[in-house]
This record gives sequence, C-alpha cells and structure tokens, in this order.
Amino acid sequence: MHGSGTGSEEEPTGGSGVDHEFQEFLALERELAVFLRRARANSGEMAREVHPELEPAAYGLLVRLEESGRQRATDLAAFFGVGKATMSRQLRALEELGLVAREPDPADGRASLVRLTDEGLARFRRVRNARRERYVRKLADWDRGEVGELARLLHQLNTRAEGA
Repeated sequence: MHGSGTGSEEEPTGGSGVDHEFQEFLALERELAVFLRRARANSGEMAREVHPELEPAAYGLLVRLEESGRQRATDLAAFFGVGKATMSRQLRALEELGLVAREPDPADGRASLVRLTDEGLARFRRVRNARRERYVRKLADWDRGEVGELARLLHQLNTRAEGA
C-alpha cells in the first residue's frame, strides 16, 4: 500500500522502521552521500593536479573565477558562505602559488578584484579538460539525452537548495 506510512508486512522497510513513502528520499540521500564523498576526493585530486600545494577547497575558487571573471574577495566569500578571514587566507595562498592576482577595482579604488593569472587559467583549464574527458569515457554508454537530463536535474536540485 503506497502512502500508508505503516511499514506493514506488505511494504517491508528493510528493518529500518522507516515508512515506505520516504524510501525514494532515503535512496536520494544515500546516492548523494556517495556522490559527495567522491566529489570531495576528486576535488582534492584536481587541486593537486593544478598545483601540488593547492588546497582542495581552493579549487572551487578557480572554478568560480574562470566562470565569472574578476571578483571582489567579499563577493567570493559570500558566494562560498565563508568568512572574510578564510577567504583572505585562501586567496593569499593562491597568490603565492601564482594562480591568482589582485588588481584595483575601477569602480572603487579602495577595493581590489581577484582574477586568474594566465598561469592559473592555463593550469585550471588543463585539469578541467582532463576531468571532462574522464566523464566522457565513464558515460560513453549513456545516451546524450540522459547526460543532459542528469545535468538538468542536478541544476534544479542545486537551484532549489540555494533558494532554501
């Protein structure tokens, strides 16, 4: 019986005591947990490929700067939901590695904009392209429509999560 919420014998719950009506959400939670664990591990690998001393968390900064162009450190901190001190430390490390640079903000001389250096952009794109090739190989037996549908659904999930 769908939606009964009783965990009856007709609808076993696998011994977990969880109502059948939530099984899809539990499956989603389980698969997202596996996906996120792998994504964190991959982020660390990609960061090291960009530069052996790059922290995994800093890889996301490179993604954001490549996608959005020059940004203020405060805007980056807000986007990632971290404090100014954390962002400052990460940007300082990226600067020391020669991957990002700061330049005066033409709209406000007191502020600066962070941008990828040519070296940072070249290293980032090399790693991103290699990652994309791995996805192409892993999903070679998928229909392109399925890949597009997965991307669409993940975008929808991310958009709703941001709005929550």
